[in-house]
Amino acid sequence: MEFPIVRGRRLRKNNIIRRMVKESRVHLDDLVYPLFVAEGEGIKKEISSMPGIYNMSIEHIVTECIELEKLGLSAVILFGVPHEKDEEGSGAYSDDGIIQQAIRAIKESTDLYVITDVCLCEYTSHGHCGLIIDGDVDNDSTLELLQKEAVSHAKAGADMIAPSDMMDGRVMAIRDALDGNGFSDIPIMSYAVKYASSYYGPFRDAANSTPSFGDRRSYQMDYSNRNEAVREANQDIHEGADIIMVKPALAYMDIIRDMRNKFDVPIACYNVSGEYSMIKVAAEKGFIDEKKVVLETLTGFKRAGADIIITYFAKQFAKDFAE
Repeated sequence: MEFPIVRGRRLRKNNIIRRMVKESRVHLDDLVYPLFVAEGEGIKKEISSMPGIYNMSIEHIVTECIELEKLGLSAVILFGVPHEKDEEGSGAYSDDGIIQQAIRAIKESTDLYVITDVCLCEYTSHGHCGLIIDGDVDNDSTLELLQKEAVSHAKAGADMIAPSDMMDGRVMAIRDALDGNGFSDIPIMSYAVKYASSYYGPFRDAANSTPSFGDRRSYQMDYSNRNEAVREANQDIHEGADIIMVKPALAYMDIIRDMRNKFDVPIACYNVSGEYSMIKVAAEKGFIDEKKVVLETLTGFKRAGADIIITYFAKQFAKDFAE
């Protein structure tokens, strides 16, 4: 059947019919809001490269979480900004670490679902995601520290563990550690497909986690590779990942779609700091309509196949678009 019998514009005539036939929608329940927890008191410092996003000490984090809950958001993911760092990243797995304290404080004050990033880069003096042996990040010895970190987060009350380090075998190691310590009900959202990306720049500014030497290309993925993403995700699912994540999101919608087509587990994507900042700066200069571009971008992630979207726009979305 052809024109004039078929007319696509019939279903675009007005907003009512457009809403009726809309294929992809973003809901508040889809969104996870990242928070940067700073060690100390009375800290609420805007991150210069991320307008509207702050490093906050725990009392401000709690206030923020109460507001997020009132806005209808239900989940946050936590990143630590500690005072002290060392070669082993010991603050990551201390029972009194900044994230462990934040988890307890948030849980005492809200019913938010708390996801924790499990990695060492925010806590190591060298900024890499694992132990350095002979000038390189050692995979297997790092797994033991990631196990300790994951268990310490679970003990503090975390609802979900999200390993982002990209060490081989870390999902199985963390699953074994959680199960062995009585946390078999804690799910793992694996950063299964995490590319070595230049879009992470503002995050590294926020978390002060830029490597002091070299880069992360020996453990994060080459952004030229598509088939490798399927292999990595498949491996993590076999090791026990409950949810797999693609990071970054905006330049990787083909990968999100590959994950959706290949696997029947929930798919998450991380709308990372550089993607956020590009939109914010362009909007500040009047080049784009921020509200419209935010909705279009988040809808694009849903259309590509994401079930969960980690985004710095979550709070803004809740204010602008929640029905």
